[in-house]
Amino acid sequence: MKDKSARKRLAAAATTLAAGAALLFNAAPAQAATTFYVSDNCDVPWINCSEGDLHLNYNSMQYAVDSSGKLLTSYASFYGDVYDYAGTSQYQGSTLYTYVYVFGNGGNGNGQRVKNNAASVWNCAPADNYRVYYNSGYLGHSQYFQHAYAYDCYWADLDSTLKNENASEHFA
Repeated sequence: MKDKSARKRLAAAATTLAAGAALLFNAAPAQAATTFYVSDNCDVPWINCSEGDLHLNYNSMQYAVDSSGKLLTSYASFYGDVYDYAGTSQYQGSTLYTYVYVFGNGGNGNGQRVKNNAASVWNCAPADNYRVYYNSGYLGHSQYFQHAYAYDCYWADLDSTLKNENASEHFA
């Protein structure tokens, strides 16, 4: 009797192993992933906007422009609510497209990731106020930035809590 039940267990184990191997060898191919680095969230195809109004700068105001007025800092432009300055992802078919937000325009910090690296903000929106948050998802300490008047940009340094510790933004 013991011999028969041992053979049944061995047969069941072999069947389970064979089924697992069949699943493994017939598995679907790995999904492709494509990553892009952008300095404007309006460059992300599934975000509806034409131009970023809030610009996060790599440098604080003191170091962003030289005495002749030349811009020294790189910046990234955003429009609307941004849940996470690290970037955004979306599947299109079996391909995952990821857009990573980086500072651009050739100045100091060019190519660096935006999340937790900004020191100042220009709000160039003619009618939109923004809040920049410490955490992703509009959480934690925040700082308010009023809209621009007469198309001049409102420029301010991030406060000491948010300087190089910034992760999201929201219309205020």
